[in-house]
Amino acid sequence: MLEVAATLDSPAAAAWRLLTDTHAWPQWGPSVRAVAAPARFISAGMKGRVQTTPGLWLPFEITDWEGDRAWAWRVGGFPATGHRVTPLTESSCRVAFTIPSWAPFYVPVCRLALRRLDARAMGGGQA
Repeated sequence: MLEVAATLDSPAAAAWRLLTDTHAWPQWGPSVRAVAAPARFISAGMKGRVQTTPGLWLPFEITDWEGDRAWAWRVGGFPATGHRVTPLTESSCRVAFTIPSWAPFYVPVCRLALRRLDARAMGGGQA
């Protein structure tokens, strides 16, 4: 697995909210155009569909869930990114994406996502 991480100047709760709010995914996720899901906030085992920037709709499933700390998913039947939030102080956290080793081309996408998350999380994590 590959990892891309950054320290965000926002509380862990704000970053977590953005990472789990399907309405926010298109705002910070460079490869996400839209999401169709049974609930706004993801949870363990949830299934839905994600529209990629080229316009293709793919099924997703939340496969790993660690409370308010981490989650991972499968997209289009393949293992995709993992997402982890680690509180550092009351007003900062570390966000990390894990990327399957077969997808190194996705590293720059995750770096851009972290920059977008940082900008949005500083506003309180509202979508």
